[in-house]
Amino acid sequence: MPIDIKNRQTLLMIIAGAVLVLLVGDSLIVGPLWGAWKERADRVKQLEHDVETGTALLKQRQRLEDRWQQMQTNTLPTDASLARNELLKAIERWEQDSRLKIDRVAPQWKAGDDYTTLECHVDATGSMDAVLRFLYDVEKGPLGLKIDTVDISARDNNGQQLSLGLQLTGLILSAPKQQ
Repeated sequence: MPIDIKNRQTLLMIIAGAVLVLLVGDSLIVGPLWGAWKERADRVKQLEHDVETGTALLKQRQRLEDRWQQMQTNTLPTDASLARNELLKAIERWEQDSRLKIDRVAPQWKAGDDYTTLECHVDATGSMDAVLRFLYDVEKGPLGLKIDTVDISARDNNGQQLSLGLQLTGLILSAPKQQ
């Protein structure tokens, strides 16, 4: 059954028009809708994750608040001279408990936006037991201190006398701003 040329041209124009409408519809309607749908699905997934995280934090609220309160009470006093004295007294106490000989203590202040740190470099000498006891006392003490660096070297051929270089950082939190 032969198709008439005029009918054939009309059929090809209808098919070409339909393909053109489908392409335009895909690029202007379906593509953007699909992208928006995918973007919304990703956002919903992120929000569900945020809700799960928030729920977990709410369940741990009391424990986190207690820990934060403990951290705030273990920081150094906000008064600079009191903070320095407290740190130096603690170092002196650790020196006596460990039988380590402190050669030099060099405190230095560093200020941030909401906090200040008191960095303290300690040079000391002693036996392995004395060095270990001193480091243990620093770590277990109630002060909010962080050991930044530890440098231990032998002062004799047998390693009986050690030299300790220690960098400590104590935290001083500023008073919370009232709103």
